[in-house]
Amino acid sequence: MREFGYQRADDVSGAVALLAADPDARFLGGGTNLVDLMKTGVERPARLVDVRELPLDGIEPTADGGLRVGATVTNSDLAAHPEVRRRYPALAQAVLAGASGQLRNMATVGGNLLQRTRCGYFTDVSKPCNKRVPGSGCPAITGEHHNHAILGASDHCVAVHPSDMGVALTAFDAAVTYETADGPGESPLADFYLPVGDTPDRETALPPGALITGITLPPTPVAARSRYRKVRERASYAFAIGSVAAALDIEDGVVRDARLAFGAVASRPWRARAAERVLIGRPAGGDTFAAAADAELAAARPLPDNGYKVTLMRNLAVAVLTELAEEAAR
Repeated sequence: MREFGYQRADDVSGAVALLAADPDARFLGGGTNLVDLMKTGVERPARLVDVRELPLDGIEPTADGGLRVGATVTNSDLAAHPEVRRRYPALAQAVLAGASGQLRNMATVGGNLLQRTRCGYFTDVSKPCNKRVPGSGCPAITGEHHNHAILGASDHCVAVHPSDMGVALTAFDAAVTYETADGPGESPLADFYLPVGDTPDRETALPPGALITGITLPPTPVAARSRYRKVRERASYAFAIGSVAAALDIEDGVVRDARLAFGAVASRPWRARAAERVLIGRPAGGDTFAAAADAELAAARPLPDNGYKVTLMRNLAVAVLTELAEEAAR
């Protein structure tokens, strides 16, 4: 590990100023991903600016009836918050599906959004990787890729984003707030993660040196009846091979509103808008749910060893939507 300096920030503007003064510095929250990457040599910051003690650890209602979640709120506190559990249950379920209890106690909301892919070629500095070293190649395309992308990938990168929390936030139209040297800014989560294209090293639209200060969840009544389901290769402490965040509003057997997002299938949490368009206004049943999943997955471009994800995601989406419809009919 490269030797590094450490400094604790006293306030948000001070944290931003510290990073502006040292472009080779990184913000440190819980450190559950960054420190691991420093150990392997993927990340080599000259200085860590500790933001954990900044006053960004609250969860509070917004004036329009949504929720604002501070960037240093721990994953455990987010999942346990009564308003999150009541109004956005899929978000609480997604957070609880990620990592272990000890890691959730340390990991922060802001850090969760910025965690890096767990692709083995990215985390191994002895291997080429366009995300780590632009222009070096993507060996996953012809190598080990069974848990890689089937949607939105490119010839330059087929890695997937690992966040569970991000999938639910994407389904509920969350926005990321941040602070820069020029003042505050905001980005819808749908625009926050950049398409992989030919620049997989550029993962987010966050301006250079910006500090994430929180997440805003808009008032979304449909989210109150929502669910997150994750499929993984072992029962606990594993990243998804496929996941779904879904919400349905059903009246007289017809879908009035729907939210659907997929995880572990693309370089970013994948909002299933084609599926949502099929769902809304149609009978809430198996045929509609299957048609919605098929509409979204029509764009899938699997590699030789991850084609199973197309079937997995179709079955998973149909199963979760069916459970929500049965729950609404009780």
